[in-house]
Amino acid sequence: MQVWKLWHGRPSLPHSQMRFDCRWGLVLLLLSVSFPAFAQGTSDNAVIGAALPRDLSPWGMFMQADAIVKAVMVGLAFATLVTCTVCLSKAIELFNARRNVRRALRELTDVRSLDEAVERIPRGPVARMIESAVAELRLSTDRMDKDGIKARVTSRLQQMEAAASRRIAFGTGILATIGSTGPFVGLFGTVWGIMNSFIGISKSQTTNLAVVAPGIAEALLATAMGLVAAIPAVVIYNLFARQITSYRALLCDGSSEISRLVGRDLDSGSIVMRRQQLTAAE
Repeated sequence: MQVWKLWHGRPSLPHSQMRFDCRWGLVLLLLSVSFPAFAQGTSDNAVIGAALPRDLSPWGMFMQADAIVKAVMVGLAFATLVTCTVCLSKAIELFNARRNVRRALRELTDVRSLDEAVERIPRGPVARMIESAVAELRLSTDRMDKDGIKARVTSRLQQMEAAASRRIAFGTGILATIGSTGPFVGLFGTVWGIMNSFIGISKSQTTNLAVVAPGIAEALLATAMGLVAAIPAVVIYNLFARQITSYRALLCDGSSEISRLVGRDLDSGSIVMRRQQLTAAE
């Protein structure tokens, strides 16, 4: 009862002053609630600023990457260099070989005998095939079975054709290997980098993406380098495969021309005359 009297006996404040006190109380309440969140945000920003690297260029990400990711990137860069080297060397080799075979085929269309072909085609894969046919004819001096001689000459020409094809295709297998394994090697570097990024999340005790963004970027750079190494290798390998197939077709045409020359010499009797001359000389 006395408290009631004291409360009602207290002089009343003006209405404007009471509203002013309520506003200040509300402001103080909001500050007391938001200050811990602001302090937490400030500390998170400090951690994020400390975790972010200064350089997010490809070279900067490479320098700040994990040792395993660096090794993957170096291997993929070396594979890209190998692809460029094989592309340049095989392009020059295929261009010269195809030009030589085409020139030899033009010469073979005009010659009438193997002796003339040997004189007009001094070097190249077609010249080696002609020499192989001449060698077989010399080894067959003791028998005059024309069909057997033609079959043996054809067998020799097929062997020379296969050897020339293997020689020109040497080195292109590395392109197929790079094209098939490059993306998987880059993916291995990506998986390793993302794993390290998640380990960084657990250590920093924050789920903010900005903390692990640099590590994820470095991991994705490994995948990008794997694609850069694999895509040109596949394209160049397919291009060389078509050119090598065309080269084999040219060699097959040369083998057919030489077989016709051998049959022409056998049917004309020039081989018999040459054997008689060799026998007389001996």
